[in-house]
Amino acid sequence: MESQMIRPGHLTAHQTAQQLGITLGGVRLLVHRGQLQRSGGTPRQPWYAVTDVAALLAKRQQRDAA
Repeated sequence: MESQMIRPGHLTAHQTAQQLGITLGGVRLLVHRGQLQRSGGTPRQPWYAVTDVAALLAKRQQRDAA
């Protein structure tokens, strides 16, 4: 169950996965590889900054377009 009280400018793990088109496991892998950092929440329900997710998405789209 996701937290209903999330700070503005942040996404839950589920929202992040949806934005990036990957699974929750994929989000955890990005964190493990250092490509994405948690910016709040709890260890079980982390939050990610919208700006970080948008930058990662733009980087992936640029790579795919090349």
